[in-house]
Order: sequence, then structure tokens, then C-alpha cells
Amino acid sequence: MTRLAGSSKLLRAMNESAALAHLLDPGRLTRADLRRLTALSTPTISEVLRRLTEAGLVNVVGHDSGRPGPNAEIYSANPDAAYTAAVSVRDVGTSGTPSVAAALCDLTGTLRARFESRVDFVATDPVAAVTDVIARLGEQAGVPAERIRYVQLSVPGAYDPKNETVRLVDVPGFARPGLVPAIAAAVGIDLGIDNDVNLAAAAERKRGAARDAENFALLWIGQDGLGLAIDINGVLLRGARGSAGEIGYMPLYSPDSSHRQADLQDLFGGGAIKELARDHGITGDTPAELVANGAGHPEFLATLADRIVVALAAVVAVLDPSLVVLAGPTAQAGGEALLAAVNAAFRRAAPLECTIAATSLNDDAVLLGGLDAGLAAVREALITAIRDS
Repeated sequence: MTRLAGSSKLLRAMNESAALAHLLDPGRLTRADLRRLTALSTPTISEVLRRLTEAGLVNVVGHDSGRPGPNAEIYSANPDAAYTAAVSVRDVGTSGTPSVAAALCDLTGTLRARFESRVDFVATDPVAAVTDVIARLGEQAGVPAERIRYVQLSVPGAYDPKNETVRLVDVPGFARPGLVPAIAAAVGIDLGIDNDVNLAAAAERKRGAARDAENFALLWIGQDGLGLAIDINGVLLRGARGSAGEIGYMPLYSPDSSHRQADLQDLFGGGAIKELARDHGITGDTPAELVANGAGHPEFLATLADRIVVALAAVVAVLDPSLVVLAGPTAQAGGEALLAAVNAAFRRAAPLECTIAATSLNDDAVLLGGLDAGLAAVREALITAIRDS
């Protein structure tokens, strides 16, 4: 009897999840619309809507008077039922980019607050900084603290979930043991943490150039650092210690070489791009500006593309993805000119085949991916709470 009861709960949760998903996506649906979309019976749909309404997840937002018979109630997800926050921590380095970007959205995914700011992580403890950012989001949106149900934190490093530690990170204080549990305890909200490039790839999968790809890799060329995300059939490969994709550390020297040791970061990281631009007489304050200003310098673009293809050839040779997406602020600044140069260099470099595309996201991909991840977690938690009620 216990197994039957459990099976009944699971089936009910699946029905509620399916109905809520439809109400969150197109929204404003009648019982008849939901019955058609879910293939559930009329009594089942009525029960699902009753439970979702009582839980505060769904509201009656109108009546359909365009059909014969009594006006049908129109239902929609309640956007104020829960909120999710995304906080993106960034290494300022020499790029001058904000050290924190943050956004808050409601249950339907509508953006309710957003800002960017500098944080001196030498003078400000990361725990205090993150909690302050979340409080500021709530104040900006006029949202009570208890309505923010989930925080997705992105870091420019590798997160090891076994040890709850951020590794390979240059932001002061973020490599400290015990930091992640301390942040979770301080905010008092469910907390997720992931590498920033992984979240950018999640956004690319849902909203961008990789929507129809079976599998893909995303090569991130940031203002300072490099990164790689690997998506295999919709699942991100993070590795045993969260370090999968830390491609900037890939060595580029022979062990018996008399030359200095170098890695991919030295080849086309932020500092290398500045040096290359200077050699070609190109001016600008950041790597992204330099690459954008280098669009009219074919020799500069060709040299930069040759360097990028060193990484691409390794990625394609090992993974053989159906697609590689060039992303990150510096790659985006290069636009179609850089993409064309990279495709030409790739064809020259190796007898390998792969489609190479530029990101189609014009917004902050890391924040978008963080909001998407947080929303998915919030919606799952709400359905679980209904199931267990």
C-alpha cells in the first residue's frame, strides 16, 4: 500500500509539474487548453488547478467569453509566488569590468531588478558582499526577503561540490575553505554555485546558437581569462573536482624546451591580446575594445585567429563536438570579422571538421544562465512542496 501511495503522489506531482510548466510558458490558459496540452482528463485538470491555486502558484486572471456556454476561467502562473536571484562574481583584473553583476526575476522569468557594481573584495568579506547584493536586489524590486527562494551564484573558477570549495579563482577571499557554506548560512536561502562559463553555456543551450545542437563546446574569451564549457546531450560536463573546462591552464611547451613555460592564457588571454594589439598599432582600453577596433586590421585578426585555433583544434580533436560556440565579451566584440578569421584559420590548421559559430546572445550570458538555473530549481522545489503537502 505504501508503494501505491507513493506512486500516486509521484503521478500527481508529474501532472502538476506539466500543468505549471504550460502556465509558466505561454500562460493565460483555460481548463480546455490545459487538457489539450497535457492530455489529462477534465477531472484531473480541475484537481491540478485547485491544488496549484490553493498553493498560490496559479491565479484566475480573466474569463473567456468567446465560446458557447458559461465563460471559461483563464489561469496564469502567479509571478509573485517566488523569486530567484543570480549573482555573478567577476575578477576585475585589468579589464575594468564590474566585479559583481546581479539580477532578480519572478516565477515567470520576468526581470524585476538588475544592477552592476564594483566590490572591493580585499576590504569586504565575500559573505557580507553577497548578502548585501541580495538585499539590494529585493529593495530595488520591492520584493520581501522571504519571497526570494533561490540564489544562483556564479564564480570565475572551479567549484568542487565534494569539498564545497572554489578552486582556481583569483577573486580575493573566494578560495577560502568554508566560504560557500558560510554564504548559504548567511543568506538563509537555497544556494546554487557554478562556474560562470558553465552557466553561459546553459544560456546558450536554451536561448542561443546551441539550441538545436546535439552536443557543443563553448569557448569563452573573456576580458582577462579563458574558459570552456562542454555540453553533452544537454548535460554539462563538470569533472571530478569541477575543473573541467579550465582550458587557460593548458600547457604549450615541450618539457625539455629552453623557452619559458607558457599556456593558452599566454597565447590569447587578455594580456596577450593587449600585447598583440600594441604590436599592430591598435588602441583601446580593454581586450574587447582592442578586438573591436582591430576589425579593420586583417593581419591582427588572422594572427589572433591562429592562436584561438590552437585551443579549438585540441577541443575538437578530443571531444568531436557538433558545434563550437565562441562567446565572452572579447569574442563578441570581434563579431563576424573574428568568426570569419577563426573559421579560415581552423580550415588551415588541421584535417578536422566542426561547425564554429558566434554566440547569438547579446545580453549577459552568465546572468541569463544563472536566472535559468535558479528558476528551474525554484519551480522544482515548489512542485515538491505541493507533492509532499
